[in-house]
Amino acid sequence: MRPSRRTVMGGAIALGAATPAIAAPRRVASLNACLDAMLVHLADRSQIAALSHYAREPHGSTVAAEARTLPFTWETAEEIIALQPDLVLASQHSALATRNALKRLHVPVERFAVPKTIAESLDQVRRVARLIGRPERGEQLVARIQAAIVAARPRPGTRRLSALIYQPNGFAAGPHTLADEMMTLAGFDNVARRYGLKSWGNVPLELLLADPPQVLLVGVPAPGARSWADRVMTHPALGALKGRMQQVRFPERLLYCGGPVLIQSAQAMAHARAEVLGVTA
Repeated sequence: MRPSRRTVMGGAIALGAATPAIAAPRRVASLNACLDAMLVHLADRSQIAALSHYAREPHGSTVAAEARTLPFTWETAEEIIALQPDLVLASQHSALATRNALKRLHVPVERFAVPKTIAESLDQVRRVARLIGRPERGEQLVARIQAAIVAARPRPGTRRLSALIYQPNGFAAGPHTLADEMMTLAGFDNVARRYGLKSWGNVPLELLLADPPQVLLVGVPAPGARSWADRVMTHPALGALKGRMQQVRFPERLLYCGGPVLIQSAQAMAHARAEVLGVTA
């Protein structure tokens, strides 16, 4: 006699109830600064086996204070293996030798690409949260990011401003980048396109002087910096554009990561726009 649909479904439910839930990883290591920030915001402190050494750099990390109280590595395979992690978070730019060594030793590694849109970044937050067994925290963080982006949008009728991100060595965000989308939502028209940028790239000082935007979101030189890469952001020639172009400080650490960093990035862009327009953000 063939079993009834009710019998089959009842058996499946019973089997599902008897199947134990997959345990959350107990020791998670990160090999990437952007993943470090997500791990700090999403994981239990006891879950974090180590962050990358980048997480401790105050000039480049948004979680430096927390990171200095947590273990870290220099991304070598020997260090990671010694930690005995049950999950490693890596980017496509993490050291290939380390990733290959971990693969040979069957250490679980989850690799992440660089997000190019806000949607991709939010998907990564949810993915990390699921991987570490904290999906509810992922949704809470996504909600906070979305709220910050909404708050950074200009009021209806506010005039848009042409702008360029200008970081060490004249490095700028062009189209098809997360920073470009954030600028657009915050009321800026990114002029990197007219300088020929198709993604991230360098804008020569001569081009900037010949055709300046209204706003330069300029980086903050590293303490004690003496290199040309840093000096270009404060080049005396930029002073000749006073009255035509306004400079607003925009920390480099807010540019290259998505996830929770977008909250601070959105707030900084809103404040930059308000400063130029002389209004309250």
